[in-house]
Amino acid sequence: MTCTAPASHPPAAACPAGAGRPRRRLVLAGVGAGASALLMPLLALPTRALADAGGERSLALHHTHTGERLAATFAAGGRWLPQALAVLDRFLRDHYSGAVGRMDAQLFEQLHALQTRLGSGAAFEVISAYRSPHTNEQLRRRGGGGVARGSLHLQGRAIDVRLPGVPLAELRDAALDLRAGGVGYYARERFVHLDTGRPRSW
Repeated sequence: MTCTAPASHPPAAACPAGAGRPRRRLVLAGVGAGASALLMPLLALPTRALADAGGERSLALHHTHTGERLAATFAAGGRWLPQALAVLDRFLRDHYSGAVGRMDAQLFEQLHALQTRLGSGAAFEVISAYRSPHTNEQLRRRGGGGVARGSLHLQGRAIDVRLPGVPLAELRDAALDLRAGGVGYYARERFVHLDTGRPRSW
């Protein structure tokens, strides 16, 4: 796993201590019964969205507001890797307040499935992920649309992204085809909203 921040940010702002050190793709050598207990069971997405649920699944992300970049293997052998999820939580924090929430790992499965389906090796550009209640309310008061009072961003169950080299409408259509949650299309703002709520679109 690699994690980098722009020169204007101290490394700790982008990665928890030790995140930049080699971790053998976050799979510990000689995994036994004790270490296996640390791995989280994988909740199922629709089969069509997870054609390779038993293999390693990785993501590359670029946060458009902080400038940070992250590449991490978040799942292997049908299990989520807690260390990687913690790093992703930190990376996808509320960029206004710095508050860190717990992201729904199903979002990472959606992103991986989309990247595989679209045949892209580019890093997803992240516009927004976790939002604290205070930030969400401030954005609602500011206006501009797209910020719901009960937004799933508050629960770490939503992310707004685009994928360089892939037309936004194509990304939206691929997400709709997954039927794995909500899909919002924001052409003017240039992002697609994905969440793990009930399948719906706008």
